[in-house]
Amino acid sequence: MMRNPIQAMIQNQLASFQEGLAEAMEQLSVAEMEGSAGGGAVKVKITGMGEVTEVCIDPQVVDPDDVELLQDLVCAAVREALRKASELKRERIMSSTPLGSLGVDLPDIF
Repeated sequence: MMRNPIQAMIQNQLASFQEGLAEAMEQLSVAEMEGSAGGGAVKVKITGMGEVTEVCIDPQVVDPDDVELLQDLVCAAVREALRKASELKRERIMSSTPLGSLGVDLPDIF
């Protein structure tokens, strides 16, 4: 059975889209961002997919009488790293697929 030329074109475009998306996701899984807080006293490394890979805490900020400060610093560093990962993810997906050229802006769905 012969395919409709439009269907063939759509299937080719979908295959290209899937390849681009898979490549972007692979790149994101190995990309690493760092977030920090407290002037670098707390650092968090995270992949482009949002997986935390490392947390470094300067021993000088560990005060048993002020655990709340340390908790706040860790949260701030994680938020910064996640923000960077989200930006990179959006950038890679948009550049690896036809969505960017169409002016489509994706929410953080991946």
